[in-house]
This record gives sequence, structure tokens and C-alpha cells, in this order.
Amino acid sequence: MAMAKFVGVMLLVLLAISVLHGTVVSAREAEYHLDSNRSGPGSLKSYQGPSQCTRRCSKTQYHKPCMFFCQKCCNKCLCVPPGFYGNKGVCPCYNNWKTKRGGPKCP
Repeated sequence: MAMAKFVGVMLLVLLAISVLHGTVVSAREAEYHLDSNRSGPGSLKSYQGPSQCTRRCSKTQYHKPCMFFCQKCCNKCLCVPPGFYGNKGVCPCYNNWKTKRGGPKCP
């Protein structure tokens, strides 16, 4: 009888530990995904620029100039807007950098 109670208590303890562990792991995964998907000024490391620019420029017919200017802007701003076009408001530096003629420098 005492052994059955002991086994029952141990099972409850193991269940509680596994639930707590799952909650902690889920919270860490959610934090990681939020950080890795965040956009905005300074959201990228310098080594992430080429892959983000490849994504950004993948649907344009002007791939080479898009990549050149995107990487130049990313190196300065450490930010590439989400999506393939537009959404520049997420990265003010990227959005506000202009050419000599006043047009947008960053794709």
C-alpha cells in the first residue's frame, strides 16, 4: 500500500516537471522566433544582409542593381524591409536614404 502511494506521488512529480519543462521550452522558442523575425533598424547582423537582399530582390527583373543597392543599404542601416517590395516604413534609414536626385536609394 505504501509502495503504491509512493509510485503515485512520483508519477505526479514527474508529470509536473514535464509540464513545467514544456512551458519553459515553449517560452524560449517563442522568444527566439520573435527575435529572428523582427524587423526594423538594427535588426540584422552584417552577415545576414546578403540572404535578406536575395529574398528582397528575388522577384525583380533588375536583380543585379537591386542586390547592389540593397546590400549597400543593409550595410549602412542593418535592416532590410520584409517582403519583396514596399514596407520601407519598417526601416526608416533604408526608407529615407535618397539619391542625389531625391529618389529612393534603397530597393
